[in-house]
Amino acid sequence: MKIYTKTGDKGQTSLIGGTRVAKYHLRIEAYGTVDELNSYIGLIMCQDIDSHHQQLLKEIQDRLFTVGASLAADPEKSKMKIPDLHDADITLLEKEMDDMNEVLPALKHFVLPGGNTVVSYCHIARCVCRRAERLTVALAENSFVDERVTVYLNRLSDYLFVLARKLNMDFGAEENIWIPRI
Repeated sequence: MKIYTKTGDKGQTSLIGGTRVAKYHLRIEAYGTVDELNSYIGLIMCQDIDSHHQQLLKEIQDRLFTVGASLAADPEKSKMKIPDLHDADITLLEKEMDDMNEVLPALKHFVLPGGNTVVSYCHIARCVCRRAERLTVALAENSFVDERVTVYLNRLSDYLFVLARKLNMDFGAEENIWIPRI
């Protein structure tokens, strides 16, 4: 399989289903941002963190490929069977957050990104996830997007925030809180 096809040299690409669109099309922006998020998840997963978190991040990467495929398909022309997100995928993120929150101190302040490198990666991934969510919501205004995709991205950004706090605690770093100057 050749990686280069030369079919995108003039700024067009194909959706699943064959529809050609500009590379800046909102659908391309949405799944491209999910791909960027997946890369940051991989970066977090490669850090020296608990194997449970690594395994869950690998599962999240798999789900993000499902999200990307869903967003890459032309909802009107694609006949390809694409894997689905399930409610259980969303529930898993919620359960993981609940478990981490059991051991975290109560959140009484806004948290500034940082603490250490891996925590910072989590915050970057959270921000990219929020951008993917915004793009997906915008896309859904004019085109079909499975509602679970938006919900999943929303939960995932929350999960990444809680994971950042948990990893910060695991590394014994003090939480970087924001105290407004009044």
